[in-house]
Amino acid sequence: MTVDNTALLTDQYELTMVSAALRHPMAHRPCVFEVFARRLPDGRRYGVVAGTGRLLEELARFRFGEDELAVVSRFLDEDTVRWLAEYRFSGDIDGYREGELYFPGSPILTVRTTFAEGVLLETLVLSILNHDSAIASAAARMVSASAGRPIIEMGSRRTHERAAVSSARAAYLAGVAATSNLEAARTYGVPSAGTAAHAFTLGFTGPDGPDEKAAFAAQVEALGVGTTLLVDTYDITQGVRNAIEVAGTGLGAVRIDSGDLGVLARQVREQLDSLGAPDTKIVVSGDLDEYAIASLRAEPVDTYGVGTSLVTGSGAPTAGMIYKLVEVDGMPVAKRASHKESKGGAKRAVRAARPSGTIVEEILYRSVDEPPSVDGLSLRPLQIPLVANGEVVGALPTLEDGRTHLADALVSLPWEGLGLSHGDPAVPTRYVLG
Repeated sequence: MTVDNTALLTDQYELTMVSAALRHPMAHRPCVFEVFARRLPDGRRYGVVAGTGRLLEELARFRFGEDELAVVSRFLDEDTVRWLAEYRFSGDIDGYREGELYFPGSPILTVRTTFAEGVLLETLVLSILNHDSAIASAAARMVSASAGRPIIEMGSRRTHERAAVSSARAAYLAGVAATSNLEAARTYGVPSAGTAAHAFTLGFTGPDGPDEKAAFAAQVEALGVGTTLLVDTYDITQGVRNAIEVAGTGLGAVRIDSGDLGVLARQVREQLDSLGAPDTKIVVSGDLDEYAIASLRAEPVDTYGVGTSLVTGSGAPTAGMIYKLVEVDGMPVAKRASHKESKGGAKRAVRAARPSGTIVEEILYRSVDEPPSVDGLSLRPLQIPLVANGEVVGALPTLEDGRTHLADALVSLPWEGLGLSHGDPAVPTRYVLG
C-alpha cells in the first residue's frame, strides 16, 4: 500500500473527538500530550527509541485532500470536514532522538499544540513509534548477544510488505549490518545482502536426479567466488565438499539454515579447514532469536541471519507506548483509573551518569523547573526539538547518527542491564515533580 497523504492512517475516534471538541472552546485550548511506556515488555530491561524520522516524514504528509475528505464526510458534519480540509499541524514537538534508550515513564515525545490538533495525531504517532521501537529493541538485544559478529535482517517474508521496510530500517538503527529488503536499501540506504534459497538448488534437478554442483557453479559464475553457498539442501557434508570443489578454497561463505546449528557449525568448520578453506565464513539462519544467538557464541559462526523472531510479535513484543494528555492551559491533568494511572503535567528528562559514563538513573522533572542537580554525576538532557511552529527542525540526527548513538548508549548501561535474564529496568526512573 502506498499513500500520498497519511491522514487516514488513523482511528475514526480521533476524528469524532475533534468533531465534538470543535463545538466548544476546548478545541483551541493549549495542551500538552506525552508519549511514554508505563512498563517495559516482560524480560526487557531497556527499550530503544526508533521511528522518529519516519514519523516526521509522515507528519508532513498528514493532510486531508479530496479523497480523504470524501471518506470522513460519511460520518462527520460539514464544519468538521471544512476544518480538516485546512488542517496543518502548527505546534511544537520535542522528543528523544532515534537510538536513545528509554525506560518506564520516559517522555519519549512531547506534543504542544491545541487540543484538536494534538488529539488527531495519536494513532499516527503510536503506530510508528510502537512498531519501530519494538523492532529496534529486539534487534539491539540480538546485536548484543552476537558479541560483535554481524547480523543480516531477512524478515521480509514474515511480515506485511510495508512493515518489512520499516523493520529493516529499525533493525539497522539497532546495529544489524544489512537487510535482504531492497526497498529499505533504496529508501533508507540500508546495506543489502542476499544470495540464494533452497529453491535455486532444487531447481537443478534433471532426469538423473539433483545436481547440487551445477547449482553452485551457476551461482559462482554469476556472483563470483565471494558469494555464500547454501549447503544444507541435501547432505550437508557433501554440500560443503561440492561447494569447495566448485568455488575453490577462496569461497566467501557457506550458509546453514536448519538442524542443530551449533553442532553443524563445528562440523562444517572442521571440514572447511581440512579442505584448505580456513577463510571461508559460516553463516547460520533459521528462526534465530537473541537466546539462540547467545547459545552459539562459543561456536565457529561468523554471521547470523534473523527474520521471524525479529519482525513478528513473538520476537519483538509491543513497545507499549501510549499517548496521553498531561496538561491543559498549563494545568496538569492525569488519568486515575486503577493500573492505568499517569502523572500529570509536562515533563522533561535528564539521564544521570558517573564519570565513567555508566548510567545511574533517569530523572523526570516539571518542564517549568530547572533540572535537578546530583553531586558527582553528570546530567544529559534527553529531549531535543523536532518540530517548531509546525515545521520540522533542520539538521536533525540522521539514521547513521542514531545507529552510532545507540551503540554508545548501550555501552553506558550497567553491565547487568545488557543481560538476557529477566529483571528490573536497567536504569531506574526518579520523578522530581514538586
